[in-house]
Amino acid sequence: MSTAYRLLVVEDEEPIAELLEYGLRQEGYTVRVALTGGDAMRLAAQEPPDLILLDWMLPDCSGLDLCRFFTEKYNRPLILLTARSHMDDKVQGLESGADDYVTKPFEMRELLARVHSVLRRAEKYSRTEPPLQLPGGLSVSTQERTVLLGGKPLELTPREFDLLVFLLRHPHRVFTREELLDRLWEYPCPVDTRTVDTHIQRLRKKLAGAVTIETVFSVGYKYVPEG
Repeated sequence: MSTAYRLLVVEDEEPIAELLEYGLRQEGYTVRVALTGGDAMRLAAQEPPDLILLDWMLPDCSGLDLCRFFTEKYNRPLILLTARSHMDDKVQGLESGADDYVTKPFEMRELLARVHSVLRRAEKYSRTEPPLQLPGGLSVSTQERTVLLGGKPLELTPREFDLLVFLLRHPHRVFTREELLDRLWEYPCPVDTRTVDTHIQRLRKKLAGAVTIETVFSVGYKYVPEG
């Protein structure tokens, strides 16, 4: 596999984390390790990984909550690592957004094969996913994280970009400010809900009417497509 792939290992048991780091580096991957959910969010914000290996049980937060956070925010493939082997647990993990599920103890050869497979599928998908084209001359590329309006790039902050893409993916659906905070901010840290209002206002100004983001009084916001 290509050495260009960046992997984030989130595992609180240091011996397992070290084993994973060594085995993945031997395959040519660039690997960063986080022992807590908080560290994982910080590292991902600094440089979004191409794939995340995530332990279910973490000392500071639920691995499933973190799984949902990562898949919503970064749209990157994720493999859950856990000692839970019951079918209900596997289903729950996959429904939370994981692309694969590996039970402990595991054989490194099998884990590497699963990493290769998930990355291969993700690469194939990314090559075929076209930019999102909207009326009004707006083009959004989730792969390059760029937005063009009338052929000219819009300077959006990472948070503004995530907010725009999230709303575009859920047309007509109303989200409360609390829901948007949970999905898009540094979950689960508390953030004032007025932060959402500020980002919506800035996003509307930059989009200059190209996208309609409606305020639902006393509730939140929704994206309304043209027509």
